Amino acid sequence: MIKSVFFTLSLLFFTCFAVSADVLLIERVEAKAGLDVPKKSATMSQVRAQYGDPLAESAAVGEPPITRWEYPDYIVYFEHQHVITTVLKKSKATATQPDSIE
Repeated sequence: MIKSVFFTLSLLFFTCFAVSADVLLIERVEAKAGLDVPKKSATMSQVRAQYGDPLAESAAVGEPPITRWEYPDYIVYFEHQHVITTVLKKSKATATQPDSIE
């Protein structure tokens, strides 16, 4: 009996923690939703003209060649000369889970 109560309370605690982490991530994504980022299929020259020089550029890797440009809030990935995706950065480099946006 005591074991089942302990198990139920533990399950409830961990479920609440997981839901809380999901809510924080959703809030952070919604806060960044208005962020103007390079769109899929834009060229490198269009991205550079509209968003300026990146903080860092990686050399092309693999086949097809994938290049990565780092901006303050996001990273842009290119295949050949075109954007394939833009990814938001973690709130901190050492973050293991999302932070609150407040």
